[in-house]
Amino acid sequence: MAIFAYFLEKCIEVFMDDFSVHGDSFDRGLVNLSNVLRRCEEHNLVLNWKKCHFMVEEGVVLSHIVSKRGIEVDGAKVSVKENLSPPTNVKRVRSFLGHAGFYRRFIKDFSKIAKPLTSLLLTDVPFVFDDVFPESFDRLKLALTTTPIIWVPD
Repeated sequence: MAIFAYFLEKCIEVFMDDFSVHGDSFDRGLVNLSNVLRRCEEHNLVLNWKKCHFMVEEGVVLSHIVSKRGIEVDGAKVSVKENLSPPTNVKRVRSFLGHAGFYRRFIKDFSKIAKPLTSLLLTDVPFVFDDVFPESFDRLKLALTTTPIIWVPD
């Protein structure tokens, strides 16, 4: 973030150890890319060329397809999530909530929807997956597989 501070929100988006360079035209995109790559050289930042994609019209970012159409859920990931069976023990509930929690900021009322499932994680509570829990599980699963989860910034 410190290396690209000047470019943030102008022509680059950074997420952990990944970044995307953009521009409002092809030429502006090339200029921005050149400036960002120069900054990488200045700070001896080494890029993994296998992960570098230049001037693409569509790409996968955090299991989402980003294109001029907007941001959509990656279809390959959707089928896996759609076929998830309800958790049968505390470990599987924790795993599912961990995965769903990654997308929590994109799911309206995530905490309210997940509350029945999180109550299964309490100690000294017997694991009984009754009527309330499948509804919570199914609502979260639907939210994870419905397009779009993320809206394009204005």
